[in-house]
Amino acid sequence: MKDHVDLTDLEVGYDVPALPGMDESEIQTPCLILDLDALERNITKMGDFAKKMGVRHRVHGKMHKSVHVAMLQERLGGSVGVCCQKVSEAEVFARGGIKDVLVSNQVTQPAKIDRLARIPKLGARAICCVDDMDNIPNLSAAAVKHGTQIECLVEIDCGAGRCGVTTTPKVVELAKAIDAAEGLKFAGLQAYQGAMQHLDSYDERKGKTDIAIAMVRVAVDALRAEGLECDIVGGGGTGSYYFEGGSGVFNELQCGSYAFMDADYGRILDKDGKRIDEGEWENALFILTSVMSHAKADKAIVDAGLKAQSVDSGLPVIFGRTDVKYVKCSDEHGVVADPDGVLKVNDKLRLVPGHCDPTCNVHDWYVGVRGGKVETLWPVSARGKAF
Repeated sequence: MKDHVDLTDLEVGYDVPALPGMDESEIQTPCLILDLDALERNITKMGDFAKKMGVRHRVHGKMHKSVHVAMLQERLGGSVGVCCQKVSEAEVFARGGIKDVLVSNQVTQPAKIDRLARIPKLGARAICCVDDMDNIPNLSAAAVKHGTQIECLVEIDCGAGRCGVTTTPKVVELAKAIDAAEGLKFAGLQAYQGAMQHLDSYDERKGKTDIAIAMVRVAVDALRAEGLECDIVGGGGTGSYYFEGGSGVFNELQCGSYAFMDADYGRILDKDGKRIDEGEWENALFILTSVMSHAKADKAIVDAGLKAQSVDSGLPVIFGRTDVKYVKCSDEHGVVADPDGVLKVNDKLRLVPGHCDPTCNVHDWYVGVRGGKVETLWPVSARGKAF
């Protein structure tokens, strides 16, 4: 995968929002921009943490859906591969050159199982999660059919209340069935506690993660007693990675949002009661938007509305400004409160999205900016890969 994309014959304003060498002021809006310096610092910092704690980092590709960002995370952060949520996403990363791909989800539909079984033919390790005994023979049959191997993690529901089994005997039962199935390999455990990642309180997050760690430790010991070792004990996110990383039982982290950050994650507090976007991580992802109207004295209308972002976790925050505030949006418009009338038509603002993952999925391109200049463009490679 080349660092730079072939942009020959692409037209600014129709095909792409900018081209390398342009000033930031010339970028067509609304679009996603990446502060490359901040992004690189975030990636390096997480890589250093994982190395210090003696664990691996498998980055979460569902956040950025970009092969180029995943490659940067390998190069700068030493990541061992990606996890993603859909088979089609996994195929994008495998086709793009990522050699170790985990679908951190259940794969149960026959067509999807068949595609999963073909991923090793792209040169990548293929892993998925299992929480249902009936899923195992179907995975096995597909692997045998294609002469490949699917590795499986037994998923533990350690508090999220979604997928996963809740008892150690069930974990052992599934692991033994996987281990006995032709074409499959028992690879370990998936134990991601997603429900607590965005709790503001550090102590609340720790309390819930401690419960998850205890569950996983019991399961690992029970599996070992049956002669089954876990190559992967995976979990941990941007709100909890230090707990799993220092647990002595998890050996892979699955952090995603740390690289870009968003307004919702930015609000959670570290152990010293400080917001994590004020020192732990930097905002590297922004929606660049332009003022398109200021017909009302106290409000500016910008071109980033609902179709440029996801607001499921709240409205975006205007980066680096306290004098203006993004207060409302409709399909194509955002309303910015401007009580002092400081904004002018065509002024540009950087918005920190409320939730980075679904925001990235509505754009085609990342515009990489350094020092006020466009340095690179990267496609959102797996955009729309929801199957």
